[in-house]
Amino acid sequence: MQMDILTRYGQAVRKIRLERGISQEELADRCGLHRTYISDIELGKRNLSLENIERIAISLNKTLPEFFKEVE
Repeated sequence: MQMDILTRYGQAVRKIRLERGISQEELADRCGLHRTYISDIELGKRNLSLENIERIAISLNKTLPEFFKEVE
């Protein structure tokens, strides 16, 4: 069974964040979001706005196309 987009997106965020050695707190600070919001994203519990998707990608030094290749 294929995972839904929120779960795949959250796993991609977590994978990239950990590869860069960034804590949830640091990513949240970089994005201007709350740490619990980042946690909920990684758990697939948040349906993000396009603006927040872009903020996270930029904060992880990825373009949107690069980022979404990780989500596939």
